[in-house]
Amino acid sequence: MFHRQGPTLRELAVQALSSVEHGYDLLAPKFDYTPFRTPDPVLKAAIEQVGPPGSIGSALDVCCGTGAAMRFLRPLARERVVGFDLSQGMLEEASRRLSGAPGSARFEFVRGDARELPFDGEFDLVTSFGAFGHILEEDEPRLVRGIARALRPGGRFVFVTSHPPSKLHPGFWLAKGFNAAMRVRNALWKPPFVMYYLTFLVPRARALLEAEGFTVEVRDGILPEPFTPLSTVIATRG
Repeated sequence: MFHRQGPTLRELAVQALSSVEHGYDLLAPKFDYTPFRTPDPVLKAAIEQVGPPGSIGSALDVCCGTGAAMRFLRPLARERVVGFDLSQGMLEEASRRLSGAPGSARFEFVRGDARELPFDGEFDLVTSFGAFGHILEEDEPRLVRGIARALRPGGRFVFVTSHPPSKLHPGFWLAKGFNAAMRVRNALWKPPFVMYYLTFLVPRARALLEAEGFTVEVRDGILPEPFTPLSTVIATRG
């Protein structure tokens, strides 16, 4: 699961006992060598659903991490691609890794809390990959409202999630077990580290987005193996 250049178990333990922000500051130089980074085939296939090169003006990637999705967004955008993340370390790593990325749109990097996006009608496209587990369920409406506010009318929010898994699937119980352990950790240790599985799945994501006036399309089966069971969601702001 981990590349030899990835973090050690000790480094992961230190991250898990830190805040989300500080934990990712520590992990940033090695993040791309972990299984937590969304794979390029998923990013490429999902972002290809948006349109051909140069088909949008500006794009925003929320919780951009080391900038993996921004590399695929840049050829689409004519003007700018903004990476937004809580971790300054991740933003610095993104800036370094994206040097020389194909495309001509300018890169911008903004540090902040995804629950409090500071944008107003600036983007044709918002994306977010692999980050919903860091948003508590009670904060998801704030996230969706911020994304809606950041988009221009007709703008799209594109992300990858899944349908609720069967309770007969072993992965369901592994995820539930991890979530239970994380709740115990956060009850006993401060600061909290917010990271849960089975979050922002298709039914809840659709309900929250439609409540904010989005038209939601769920595209199944378009990602390459072994990611085919995942769903690509394209939500268009009214």
